[in-house]
Parts: sequence; structure tokens; C-alpha cells
Amino acid sequence: MDKTTVQLLCPECTKDWQVSPDELPAPAEMFHCPNCHASHRTAEFMRTDRDLQTLKQLG
Repeated sequence: MDKTTVQLLCPECTKDWQVSPDELPAPAEMFHCPNCHASHRTAEFMRTDRDLQTLKQLG
């Protein structure tokens, strides 16, 4: 079975990567970019609205 992932994009350094939603904090909680260490709400790192919806459903 394929593991579901969401696509992330840092709003500051534009690093993009994929991760499983269960490895992320809730959408309203703070998340830190592993590249530049910028801190924003997890929802702000979601590349698309679909990624945000997936996070809300599975995270």
C-alpha cells in the first residue's frame, strides 16, 4: 500500500519536500523549516489546498 504524503514549501527559503501527515503537527501549530529554521503555522507550509485538506484529515 502506498503511504500518503503531503507536499510542503517553505514560505521563506522555498525549500520543497514531502512528508507523511502523521509526522507533522496540527495545521494551527508552529512548524520549523528543516532548511532555514523559519517558524510558521504548519498550514502555511502546505504547497496546495489539497495538501492542507489531507493534513487535516490524516494528521
